[in-house]
Amino acid sequence: MMRAKGVPHGTWVLIADGEKALYLVNKGDKAHLHLVVRDRAEQENPKAQDWAENRPGRLNDGPGEHRSAVDDTDWHQLEKERFAKTISSDLYKAAHAGKFDRLIIVASRPVLSALREEMHEEVASKLVLDLPKVLTNHPLDEIETAITRALEEAA
Repeated sequence: MMRAKGVPHGTWVLIADGEKALYLVNKGDKAHLHLVVRDRAEQENPKAQDWAENRPGRLNDGPGEHRSAVDDTDWHQLEKERFAKTISSDLYKAAHAGKFDRLIIVASRPVLSALREEMHEEVASKLVLDLPKVLTNHPLDEIETAITRALEEAA
């Protein structure tokens, strides 16, 4: 049961990790959180080891025969950051169009960090809670419970 500091009707909730984003909206009121799926976004992002096809490269360290290994680019991490930029852009367009007044974000720490970096101040001004947690594959009732708990702890 939500206290007075509940989630107002119409509040948008974004649940995200590096590959999935779930856009929800509260169809309930401050006393009864009732999240409904508004939209989904997903991107194909193979695991980091699947991106690496070759042995690490080698660089010559100068005169002599000593060479150093060069790490592969972390394409998996770059894709996560690109996905966060896409989400931030979508949120900005929706905020600018007046589609939501309040926003809650629940995302993995790296995605939440990337979203914070990319977030336009118009979106940031509507943010009422950001929760570093991975809930993309959880049922809606567990998401509602996690948000309720986080709001109670913040109160």
